[in-house]
Amino acid sequence: MEITKVGVAGCGLMGHGITQVSAEAGYDVVVTESSQDRLDAGIAKITKQLGRAVEKGKIEQSAADEILGRIHPTLDLNDFADCDLVIEAITENLDLKLELWKQLDEIVKDEAYFATNTSSLPVINQAAATTRPTKFLGLHFFNPVQVMPLLEVIQSVTTSPEAIGAGLAYGARLKKQTVETKDKAGFIVNRLLVPYLLDGIRGLEEGIGSIDEIDAAMKAGAGHPMGPLTLSDFVGLDTLMSISNVMFDEFRERRFAAPPTLRKMVAAGFYGKKSGRGFYDYSGDKPVAVNPGL
Repeated sequence: MEITKVGVAGCGLMGHGITQVSAEAGYDVVVTESSQDRLDAGIAKITKQLGRAVEKGKIEQSAADEILGRIHPTLDLNDFADCDLVIEAITENLDLKLELWKQLDEIVKDEAYFATNTSSLPVINQAAATTRPTKFLGLHFFNPVQVMPLLEVIQSVTTSPEAIGAGLAYGARLKKQTVETKDKAGFIVNRLLVPYLLDGIRGLEEGIGSIDEIDAAMKAGAGHPMGPLTLSDFVGLDTLMSISNVMFDEFRERRFAAPPTLRKMVAAGFYGKKSGRGFYDYSGDKPVAVNPGL
């Protein structure tokens, strides 16, 4: 089945980006959120980013208008009924995801594919909550979706080759670099990245260097575009802790365990760039390192 219409459940950090790149690739996109305010905020982000692209001469205003014209915001899940592919991009809470899939499974046409954008939760747990586990796969995008070129296409134990093929074709149309991976906690990127980020936090706890020094060392010494503490802020400290908890539950290895500092910062509401404060304070023109009380 050719995919022509995409549904995106969630228009937040990841969902608005998935919506935008799908519309840019020529798909008609239905997108929903939990409230009108959240939906409006997501569409406003898309509009702003397309406006910047016009200002920089990357696209014409007419092209931006056409992209926005392919996006159909709604609060009614019934508008997803004729979608060919539905992608879930809500918060990393399994119970909320399962409830969403149960509703969508009753609404969306039987031949449609379902995909989760989860960064760590088992795909099979969500697939099993639907009547179409063979048509269920993982499509893990990276933040910011409009910039990051990678798309992990995840096969659970029930995912059919046809569903994987559909996911790869969708990624190719988005001009993403796709990689196939299995349904194991963290998939490829987070399986390797999360222990590195957690080690950066442990290094700070152990006093091997300051926030600025740890980040500068990994940029200059390892050629990374940003250091582990800056990257943790961009990922979201709450998201990082959620992923680490899932991975620790599956593997029971210390390298996946969330350090005390990470847990305390999340408890304090310091989630990183999205909340305005993490290892850095983002309230000014330039991020400033903030000692987390070590």
